[in-house]
Amino acid sequence: MAHDSAKLYERVKNDPQFHELVRRRSRLAWVLSALMIAIYFGFILLVAFNKDFLSTSLFGGVTTVGIPVGLGVIFSAFVLTGIYVARANSASSQRPASAFSSAVMLRQIIERVKQQ
Repeated sequence: MAHDSAKLYERVKNDPQFHELVRRRSRLAWVLSALMIAIYFGFILLVAFNKDFLSTSLFGGVTTVGIPVGLGVIFSAFVLTGIYVARANSASSQRPASAFSSAVMLRQIIERVKQQ
């Protein structure tokens, strides 16, 4: 039985549809990660090279420009996570990236490979 599982695993791993599924999910994750890194390092560079701008008072009070900009960095992490979750779980998406549709697609690949 373990031998059959190993063969099945190898055939699924070599299946072109499986590679496409992995490629799509990976591309989305890398794009969103790169965007978050750019946002974060943009903020760090702003702190390093333009402290005067960040220390500018908003509305003449004690709150500076740096506070909403920093909160924007944190908020962007939540937004990008939401984008990933929405894309991955989209029922209307042509791309099978959600856990359920990935499982369904993987099951279809396994069934097709078993019949070969």
